[in-house]
Amino acid sequence: MTTNNKIKHIVIIVKENHTFDNYFGTFPGANGVHLNHAANPPANDPNHRHEAWMKRESSSQYHVQYVEADIPGYFQLARAFTLCDNFFSEVAGPSTPSHLMLIAAAAPIINNPHNHYRPNASDLYDMPSLPINLEQAHLTWGFYGGYAHKYIRALKNRPGTHDATKFATDARSGALSSVSWVYAPSGLSEHPTQNVTAGSQWTVDQIKAVGAGPLWNQTAIFVTWDDWGGWYDHVVPPKVEAWNSSMAQRKQDAFPQFNGQQFRYGSRVPCLVISPFAKQRHISRVLHSHVSVVKFCETIFGLSHLNARDAAADDMSDCFDFTKAPTPFPHF
Repeated sequence: MTTNNKIKHIVIIVKENHTFDNYFGTFPGANGVHLNHAANPPANDPNHRHEAWMKRESSSQYHVQYVEADIPGYFQLARAFTLCDNFFSEVAGPSTPSHLMLIAAAAPIINNPHNHYRPNASDLYDMPSLPINLEQAHLTWGFYGGYAHKYIRALKNRPGTHDATKFATDARSGALSSVSWVYAPSGLSEHPTQNVTAGSQWTVDQIKAVGAGPLWNQTAIFVTWDDWGGWYDHVVPPKVEAWNSSMAQRKQDAFPQFNGQQFRYGSRVPCLVISPFAKQRHISRVLHSHVSVVKFCETIFGLSHLNARDAAADDMSDCFDFTKAPTPFPHF
């Protein structure tokens, strides 16, 4: 991918728990199916741990979806920029493994870890990560909200961690890091049982803050979802890696009963690519995953790979056209 250094800031907005069909199954031209309309907010939180994912076809009560009236801002962004309809969550299971993949292209867990959300000193993992690679290249990073980076020992208590509410201010003032990971504050992540309309509007507001700031012409924004959330998607994800308990760093994370079962990929999730250089009104059919976003960061900034996963990953280049003049941020 030849960018001529046009992208200097990358924003990765991570939302919660929705498949592609659950959100964009009705999007014109996309590879989606029409399902019954889902309640907004959902009445309960579907089981989306690994063992539930292995039995996902039988969960008929979760074969439902939202429509444009529920998430109008996402449909507007998809029409204006690039929507990926062949983008997979990294891990066949719940949130934390895929969150770690978006930071480190690795996860020593297949289900959520011990002391979920609140790791203590004995819960930390030793693993290379994109933020440390950025530091070594004299580049900057920031986490706005989120918790998964706190499981990586080298990132624990380092500068660069902010409250989620600070992102919009930094974006408007032109104070963005080289790479920013952005997570919604409580109640707006779109995790069941939250209102998806309110959650999607929060995301749109963050993107508008970038568009209103001085860095829009230098920025690429990815909006993706961490995992399937228990919702149906009609595309069967490729099995590219099986779980082996030897991949775990701690005995309590080994899950030997899952050995040989699908580790990667999980279900399809949406991914929106928003940038002055993103292709307009484009649907990307190329196979992507969370690690593709990590690879994009490495490609843009000339960083070394973290492991074999990101080395082999696609770098999202089909979503961009760096030969064209930058697209002004749309007004909607």
